[in-house]
Amino acid sequence: MKRSFIPLDAPPADRTTPGWWFVFSRYWLLVLDLGEKADIPLLQDPKTIGLQSLEEIYLGTLEGIPCYAAAIPDSPTAPAGMSFQDIRNLHERLDRERLLISFRALHLLDWSQKTKFCQRCGGGLKTVPNQRAKECPNCGFQSFPRISPAVIVLVEWEDQCLLARSPRFRDGFYSVLAGFAEPGETLEETVQREVREETGIEVKDIRYFGSQPWPFPDSLMIGFTAQYAGGQIRVDGTEILEAQWFPFNQLPKIPGKISIARQLIDWFMTKHQNR
Repeated sequence: MKRSFIPLDAPPADRTTPGWWFVFSRYWLLVLDLGEKADIPLLQDPKTIGLQSLEEIYLGTLEGIPCYAAAIPDSPTAPAGMSFQDIRNLHERLDRERLLISFRALHLLDWSQKTKFCQRCGGGLKTVPNQRAKECPNCGFQSFPRISPAVIVLVEWEDQCLLARSPRFRDGFYSVLAGFAEPGETLEETVQREVREETGIEVKDIRYFGSQPWPFPDSLMIGFTAQYAGGQIRVDGTEILEAQWFPFNQLPKIPGKISIARQLIDWFMTKHQNR
């Protein structure tokens, strides 16, 4: 997919030109309601629609128009013709490019709001001009947006896939396995460890599938497929409540289309349906 978004660090000197404003109240994004579809409002500033920004970040340009992220207080009232929507529920309404920019905006806002003081000396941090960084004027320590790599893997065994249910999932809902990389690990080693720790299963033939930014708060999900290599399902009952092998045509409730977890499952179903 050709993208027209250009990420930039240096904001334009003139803010009188209207821009795309990605306005967040926590994970809730302000959108223009266009029936079944939605769009990002084109504004000169959130104040022009009665919203007060706690934080503003320049993102770059989309279709030659400046893009900004803004964080506002909780429980705002949306202007007429607009609403605040959970970003995780906008996959069907917002086009993919705007959704990805929304992920970038949310990630950067969360980092900036949580990064106010120096980790070395405790002094207040200042934004570094024209960079995605903050610097301590006292000791020179610099902080950059954190990205936490996490693997997410679909394990296959003939025409079945391994899906699991965690305590945070609603009843009847299953997904593929996932977990964060640890220091000193390759991503392939993370896949093997996470599958083994969570289900007792060993895997082989680990192959890269794709990746997805996931700003809840700062993950980069790196997708893999793998083949069953041995072992019996064994869960700890705490991190994973249940895990099962599911045939491609008898799947339980699965994640929505916004996630790479669903992309992996859809790939698996399509692969076996076409045989």
